[in-house]
Amino acid sequence: MKVAIVHDWLPFMGGAENVIINMHEAFPEAPIYTSICNRMNMSKTLREADIRTTHLQKTTKKQLDHRKLFPFMPTAMESIDLNKYDVVISSSTSVGKSVITGPDTLHICYCNTPMRYAWEQRGNYIGPLTGKGSFRNKMISYFMTFMRVWDFATAARVDVFVANSVNVARRIHKHYRRDAYVIHCPVRMKMFHTSIEDGGYFLCVSRLQEYKGIELAVKACTREKLPLYVIGTGPMRKELEAMAGPTVKFLGFVPDEELLEYYAKCKALIFPGVEDFGITPLEAQASGRPVIALGKGGILETVIENETGIFFDEPTPESLIDALHRFEKMSFDKEKLRSHAMEFDESVFKERLKRFVEEQYKLFKTRQLSGVTIYK
Repeated sequence: MKVAIVHDWLPFMGGAENVIINMHEAFPEAPIYTSICNRMNMSKTLREADIRTTHLQKTTKKQLDHRKLFPFMPTAMESIDLNKYDVVISSSTSVGKSVITGPDTLHICYCNTPMRYAWEQRGNYIGPLTGKGSFRNKMISYFMTFMRVWDFATAARVDVFVANSVNVARRIHKHYRRDAYVIHCPVRMKMFHTSIEDGGYFLCVSRLQEYKGIELAVKACTREKLPLYVIGTGPMRKELEAMAGPTVKFLGFVPDEELLEYYAKCKALIFPGVEDFGITPLEAQASGRPVIALGKGGILETVIENETGIFFDEPTPESLIDALHRFEKMSFDKEKLRSHAMEFDESVFKERLKRFVEEQYKLFKTRQLSGVTIYK
């Protein structure tokens, strides 16, 4: 069984990229096809992997922002030749699932989410891009209408959908009218450890983008004069720094060995956005630390309220402040937190993924003539 892995793009590391590492470890002989890749921003495992990029990688010597190349992504992904593979596993949050495969190739899409900016979260993404310019607003709106049509059409190229959460499976059914299996995202449990030390700070670990909701944590901790460390980079950093008080520190990119210590010693992870699944809450729990989260989206599948964390109901600083006050009166068991996170360990993910791919390929081979009637 010859396998290939496909991913949207690899400009930096994130939750979806950690999934690719586990896919690569489950199928080490499989090459990884992607639109563009910046190996300098990859973990050692991916830097040494067989990564094959499209012509977009060759358009410039300087690595471009992948978002600026987005209009060219559809044709780039469709140009990838995958005819020699028995199974293609696409990891997709956007264009990954759009690759074209032949009738002898099984295409399994591990969908981290349907394209967020084309569907129900388009306002959170497109609004900051368009600003007040009506012409630009109209042009982007027209383009996204095309992308919705294209995105729906490319869902038909997938033989089997796998969602990273029940939350995403519901979105797949809503937008693509397709059923999906669920295999939860993996957490690299071996990386994380607990600590008896308490650093006395709250923690956010996130890309600093509009939809992540980090401004809620910054405003809440500024008002309450609570120490907050924000780890991550992104286009909102300057705006967030401008609204932050002296108790909020922005640490930017932090190497893994340092990140593990920040997790292990924080009071709690604040998770103020709505995510399809959310890896960082599980990383915090693997470190024996609870989560304070907006009670919407994939977080409902990974945090047990009042056992491994607490929820706040509204995406407002006031609602988060109320949760912070409740949190101060509670206590959490580190071993219970870590034990819960173990259910999402990467070893569980890899075993399930390999078994699932093998089962689906056997079914695919027996159904290749399904729907074919020879008329005599």
